[in-house]
Amino acid sequence: MKLFGWDKILFAVLAILLSLHYVSLIPQTVDQTLLILVSSIATLPVLWSALQSFRNKKISIDLLASIALVASLLNREWASAAFINLMLTSARIFYHYTESKARAAIQGLLKLRPQTVKIKRGSEIIEKKSEEVNVGDSVIIESGERIPIDGTILQGEASIDQSSLTGESAPVAKKAGDNVFSSTLAVSGSLIVKAEKIGKDTTLEKIISLVEESQKEKSGIKTVAEKFSDWYIIITLIGAVIIYFFFRDIKLILAVLLANSAEDIAVAIPMAFFSAIGYAARRGVIIKGEDSLEGLTKVKTIIVDKTGTLTLGHLEVQKIVPFGEYTIEDVFKIAASTEFFSEHPAAKAILKYARSKKLSFEKPDTFEEKPGRGIIATVGGKKFFSGSINFFREMGIIVHSSEFQTIKEYEEKGFGITLIGDEHKLIGMIVLADKIRPGIKEAIAKLRGFGITHWVMLTGDNEKVASRVATELNIGEFHANLLPEQKVDYIKQHLKKFPKTAMIGDGVNDAASLALADVGIAMGAIGSDAAIEAADIALMKDDIAEIPDIVELGRYTLRIARQDFFIWGVTNFLGLALVFSRTIGPEGAAAYNFITDFFPLINSLRLFNLHLKIK
Repeated sequence: MKLFGWDKILFAVLAILLSLHYVSLIPQTVDQTLLILVSSIATLPVLWSALQSFRNKKISIDLLASIALVASLLNREWASAAFINLMLTSARIFYHYTESKARAAIQGLLKLRPQTVKIKRGSEIIEKKSEEVNVGDSVIIESGERIPIDGTILQGEASIDQSSLTGESAPVAKKAGDNVFSSTLAVSGSLIVKAEKIGKDTTLEKIISLVEESQKEKSGIKTVAEKFSDWYIIITLIGAVIIYFFFRDIKLILAVLLANSAEDIAVAIPMAFFSAIGYAARRGVIIKGEDSLEGLTKVKTIIVDKTGTLTLGHLEVQKIVPFGEYTIEDVFKIAASTEFFSEHPAAKAILKYARSKKLSFEKPDTFEEKPGRGIIATVGGKKFFSGSINFFREMGIIVHSSEFQTIKEYEEKGFGITLIGDEHKLIGMIVLADKIRPGIKEAIAKLRGFGITHWVMLTGDNEKVASRVATELNIGEFHANLLPEQKVDYIKQHLKKFPKTAMIGDGVNDAASLALADVGIAMGAIGSDAAIEAADIALMKDDIAEIPDIVELGRYTLRIARQDFFIWGVTNFLGLALVFSRTIGPEGAAAYNFITDFFPLINSLRLFNLHLKIK
């Protein structure tokens, strides 16, 4: 029988037994025997939990509960022992219920997976159960169907609703060569997908597993619950010794332990964080545990990778500068024709821009690419060139001083330059840059408002490119020309001086750096095992705007936790006042604590009612 089912049975038995005890409906001998038997059995799970904590070199709040239970049994306070167990059992049931409620939103995604799928084998189409799909199978996905596996599109085009994983509302256009993921929906179009991850290996299942575990330990940042446990248990045990020294009254000590129990906090605080983690997961943000969420609220420094994090990670045309009698359109048509067959990132950016502007251009009659230098192409019977200034000089093409000055001005600002010319002169130049991600400036401003004022940018790009991006984003410190291992070395040295540091990266190239930081945040982690495993917080989509929202979520959760502590403190103070005034004894203290236990738990439940924007 599952523990949750056992707790429900135990709760019912304890509640009925205590009710019969207080209304005296059964003989005293039978009543006492049943209280002893049931209380002793109910104490075993608490003792076991305390023992497991000792084995893990931790002192848990269950230790105090165990002391109170053993003391009650030794002093023949059978009803008190029953009340303590009723309190602990009800707290466990309440926690399991709220935990399952938070998890249900994530696990509910599994129900979106289709029961049967169509697999193409040659000219034959076979219908099979979802769990019978094998890696390498060609799965047919039609309009309106959910995708049962992670894989790569072999044929077809479709609009895919990825909200179940990323939280984004707008469908994403997918075509051959693109990746698709389990539980996402083909809104329109049809696909044939090669299955690459099935069952427990899919992105969806990994996310659910991580949210359920949420137990990754992090050194460097202690959670509010851990700090509380550290001092509370020690103070309570010392207090019990002092009370015994002055009063020599075991019943008084027992009543103090019962009135001052912290099982409600031990349940309410993790429950609050688990609720927040479940909420974040529904938005496509995977947080691996309460230490990661709380740690993010304490971060004072953010180290951020440039390419793919602050920028989009690919070149885009920023400006076209014509020379002489040529127009912008002339320059770009010639550039698009000259670069037509090139696979260079600059060529791809130029062609993408030309197609987006619906410019008409010709394919080159001849094409010769000199890697790392430039291109020679014939268009309409005339020879054209594209490349760097050194390539043009090598080809004997004149670059006038005014043109050279214009080129240097853009290069000094950190832009990439592709020159276009014919056999005699320059025609113009294309100014390129890795574009800043939309929303980055606003996100950085919000995070600065949260007290994260120290920003450091790391990049493998040259000094000028790094300077341009850092200046545009108002990042005061940057380090350029870094290899991946140099980024790791920098973070190691940085953490010695500045603890409470977060690292934001793409999760694949930056996996080692993410793992080192106090809080590692991976962007665009959908489908990336490396990103999900390395980071403490994984953003399923490339949207850095989620980070301020998650900081705000963490701050709101901490407010709830602090309110829980305040409620606990007030009720415990009143309980101790009743105990020391001899108004209540051990049995009354247990009953009082049982009732007041629910106050912080109910407060934590407010996290289930989170709206999209946390205030």
